[in-house]
Amino acid sequence: MGAEVVSPHGRRHAAAGTPRDGRFRIGSLTKTFTAVVALQLPGLSLDTLVHHWLPEVTRDITLRDLLRHTSRLLDPSIPALTSAEGYRAERMRSYTPKELAGAALRLGTAPEGWSYANTNFLLTAMIIERITGRSWAEEITDRIIRPLRLDATSAPGESPFIPGPHARGWASFGTGTQLDVTLLNPSMAIGSGALVSSVRDLGLFYAALLGDELLPPARLAEMTTTIPAPGLGIDGARYGLGLAELPLPDGRRFYSHFGELLGYHAWAGVTADGSRTAVVYVTGDGTEATMDAMSALIEDGVGGTS
Repeated sequence: MGAEVVSPHGRRHAAAGTPRDGRFRIGSLTKTFTAVVALQLPGLSLDTLVHHWLPEVTRDITLRDLLRHTSRLLDPSIPALTSAEGYRAERMRSYTPKELAGAALRLGTAPEGWSYANTNFLLTAMIIERITGRSWAEEITDRIIRPLRLDATSAPGESPFIPGPHARGWASFGTGTQLDVTLLNPSMAIGSGALVSSVRDLGLFYAALLGDELLPPARLAEMTTTIPAPGLGIDGARYGLGLAELPLPDGRRFYSHFGELLGYHAWAGVTADGSRTAVVYVTGDGTEATMDAMSALIEDGVGGTS
């Protein structure tokens, strides 16, 4: 595991069983990166129907619906993520965005209201590619990773390896026996969960975002305008555009995202002005006790005064 808290008073770092700036799969923290790139595109209207860019999407949903999870789209099943047998058989399988989108669009719909789905950010990545003529990974790299000098962050494409020093991921798939799942082709998570990063880089990214370095004020205001998100399982949780808003025990609020991709769990939090960040990750299945400990660290890091 690894954790880092940054405040105006300095930086605190802790690590166990992993290099100090070890890399890991950040899972759905990727969604914030994808949302930032979409919001950076000039003239992009959040209320344009997705069909405008992706004719295969015939449902009446907008880009705003994708970014805040109100599209009612569902996720197709990925065998490598659901069982040990599926992992062994398909850990190296490559998916195309078109293939995943087609599978998702053949499914039914979620109930009305807020409903989390990776498909939302897969389609957002496809829109980014359609508008720019460049890959999602290239846009993430040129618009965020390089300008912020996030040296430990990368979009690995179809590579199953985690570049640089890293922690190994473990999963039991409910069997009680831990399986090393570090090796994984992350193409099933393009746009939604494919990035690799470190606690340092994630702290820099979220501080830059809320510190007005990545988006014009009007766009950041849209991103941080939130709606109730009961599906997150946290009382008082709300969700904006690729960014959650969570309560602190003292009534204050902060921005956040949680991520998970087979064997890795990550959580980042940041104050509204970007002055304090807290990032933590662990490997393994992520028990309730582990999640509680991660939550406590984030709340203490973001809500503290030292």
